[in-house]
Amino acid sequence: MECGIVWIMAAEIEFLPRGTVTSPEGFFAGATSAGINERAADKLDLAVLFSEAPCLAAAVFTDTKLKAAPVLLSQQRLKEREKFGAVVVNSGCANAYVGAEGLANAAEMAGLVGEGIGVAPEGVLVASTGVIGVPLPMEKIRASVDRIILARDGGSELAKAIMTTDTFAKEAAVRAKDGQSEFTIGGAAKGSGMIHPNLATLLGFITTDAAVEKEFLQKALKKAVDASFNMISVDGDTSPNDMVLVMANGLAGDAPPAPFEQALEQLCIYLAKLLARDGEGATRLIETTVGGAVNLAQARAAARAVVSSSLVKAAVYGADPNWGRIMAAVGRSGAEIKESKFDLSIGKIAVVKAGKALPFDKSAVIKLLKGKEVPVSINLNLGSSSATAWGCDLSPEYVTINSQYMT
Repeated sequence: MECGIVWIMAAEIEFLPRGTVTSPEGFFAGATSAGINERAADKLDLAVLFSEAPCLAAAVFTDTKLKAAPVLLSQQRLKEREKFGAVVVNSGCANAYVGAEGLANAAEMAGLVGEGIGVAPEGVLVASTGVIGVPLPMEKIRASVDRIILARDGGSELAKAIMTTDTFAKEAAVRAKDGQSEFTIGGAAKGSGMIHPNLATLLGFITTDAAVEKEFLQKALKKAVDASFNMISVDGDTSPNDMVLVMANGLAGDAPPAPFEQALEQLCIYLAKLLARDGEGATRLIETTVGGAVNLAQARAAARAVVSSSLVKAAVYGADPNWGRIMAAVGRSGAEIKESKFDLSIGKIAVVKAGKALPFDKSAVIKLLKGKEVPVSINLNLGSSSATAWGCDLSPEYVTINSQYMT
């Protein structure tokens, strides 16, 4: 866990040691083994996140036309209700594409949790991840919910319980100070395969003790997700279960808008990079920054095109300095480009300047490509907008994992 202080304008933003989704005041979590997910870390596969004070909530969801039951239920509840008290989540079964039974099971799971902790069933949101097309094993869930012990230090249990093919739990928390205001934002996320811009097989749970208005919370989350979770790609696929949810209980008092947005974005970027680093079969993190674009949308499109390219990913895995694949990916991104202005560097080694290949030390670039992190810098020299995207290499292990997922 990297810790430190980031100074942005007047706000001090600090990553907390061992920070997690229960680091903000008033949040509790716990998990148990319900026997749903055979791959579960420590056998944990059913978890609850709870706030002792009712929370405003906001979320972004997958944009697929075929959404899983938990997504449909949570979307509807967020439209109909102002405050929420808890989230229940399981791994191992997506509860997707099973018809009306899926909605009924998601609602029952929320009801079981609400009854146990004294929250109205409608005040419990639901998330699931795992195999698609399989009904939730409700008999296992009914027998297991009461075993969940909610604790202030239970955030790490939740982070483990939501894992599927992840190799490690993703969690963090930041504390922000701005004048007399101090608040904390915590988060846990999962995702390793089916990761692509516009969300993916990705669940993110974010909590804060800051007091903010609901409309602002939704806008701040969307802005942070666009700069983080929507800027990562592992394999170009997405799923019907994706969501990033933020809950704010207000126990720390009012938070200034700008520091809150900054802290939320810092946290989301940190978690998103962990997801990209842990891509299925991945051995390297690819970080691509595109500058000089005519606008932010085009900068993001160009950066995402590079980290999404199977050819670029394969070249990085093989430490093959085939920079033409990078340039070709930007060329098809939809961003405005002039070949005569295109600059490209791998690490600090310039390989293209003004559209022309430069002589470079091939062995030095190969060494960079063999590192744990591969930085790629592109300047389109057409404007002032920039963006960064993250991805990973493509290894034979990815094919192995996804050719044996159910066998």
